[in-house]
Amino acid sequence: MTAALSELTGDYVLDPAHTRIGFVARHAMVTKVRGAFHEFEGTAHLDGADPAKSTAEVVIKAKSIDTGVEQRDQHLRTNDFLDAPNFPDITFRTTEVVKKSDAEYQVTGDLTVKDTTKPVTIDFDYTGNAVDPYGNQRVGLEGSVTISRKEFGVSWNAALEGGGVLVGDKVVLEFDISAIKQG
Repeated sequence: MTAALSELTGDYVLDPAHTRIGFVARHAMVTKVRGAFHEFEGTAHLDGADPAKSTAEVVIKAKSIDTGVEQRDQHLRTNDFLDAPNFPDITFRTTEVVKKSDAEYQVTGDLTVKDTTKPVTIDFDYTGNAVDPYGNQRVGLEGSVTISRKEFGVSWNAALEGGGVLVGDKVVLEFDISAIKQG
């Protein structure tokens, strides 16, 4: 049985076993590479009566990037891309939450990649809530945002013989979230 949104007010943590933080980037101008980060932590305070008072913070470990190809993942961890040894965390902290409808929210916050922080607005769909078999109240959200990787200092590329570049500038960040209410 699902709870009313006002009953969901409280503090939450991301469930890493049921949450996916992923990305999609254009490769060689002809296909897309998909990947995900497997190490992250996140907390949120949801205010069902006044969503504008909701907040969230997510910390992603850059070294946990995984595209399914170890050689590519190793390159993505270098200074050419995420520079994981020097900038181990990618962070997002909310600055504003706007309710668009009962199931649609715009979450704006500061995204930091490497040493660059820029505001981004993520469109989220509220996908529901449930009490799991262990008695945990869960809430689900799905969202995505397209960013320019160059704006975050991730500008490495290689020219292609026939024109164009190896890695597209636009990256879609994808969030499939399952969060567990605390207390």
